[in-house]
Amino acid sequence: MRLIGMLDSPYVRRVAITLRMAGIPFTHEPLSVLREVEAFRAVNPVVKAPTLITDAGITLMDSTLILAHLAELHPGLARLMPTAPEAHAKACRILGLALAAADKTVQLVYERNLRPEEKRHAPWLDRIEGQLAAAYAELEREVGTQGPWLFGSAPLQPDITAAVVCRFTHSIRNEAVSEVEHPNLAALCARAEALPAFQACPFR
Repeated sequence: MRLIGMLDSPYVRRVAITLRMAGIPFTHEPLSVLREVEAFRAVNPVVKAPTLITDAGITLMDSTLILAHLAELHPGLARLMPTAPEAHAKACRILGLALAAADKTVQLVYERNLRPEEKRHAPWLDRIEGQLAAAYAELEREVGTQGPWLFGSAPLQPDITAAVVCRFTHSIRNEAVSEVEHPNLAALCARAEALPAFQACPFR
């Protein structure tokens, strides 16, 4: 399998870490959707990261769909979700909050770094900031103080994704996920970043 995209994307990194944790062989091609558009387009005309080329040569995109496919291929290794209905629902809620935080952080990057200042709309930026703050407030409550991991003795996809997204936002807008206001998330992130699979897929 070939994974295409930069590890400073939380969507690419969550897939790469999951592949590492599951022990699924893959090669990583760190192409940027912004700086290497033509090279990326040659792999995937949609220019969307992450892109995964399967062993059968099928081009997949969207991290959630890629992870769902990996779970189908290797259910004992890559599913990484609790099976009890209530725990599964909570896991989905945590994933939804983390991915919402990722989406809003990306929106801030685009609005502040790519849109000309004279074309920025302050009410829209305020809305994004509010949604980002709400996502992290809810995520902090959901993570709580239980440990070492959210659903037992081993990290699952909610742990991976929450930690990856937290690291991403911290690099872009660290005040949005400060350790003072989000101590549970900070502790989870620190535990996760110490894992071999995380260290093998560094953010930068």
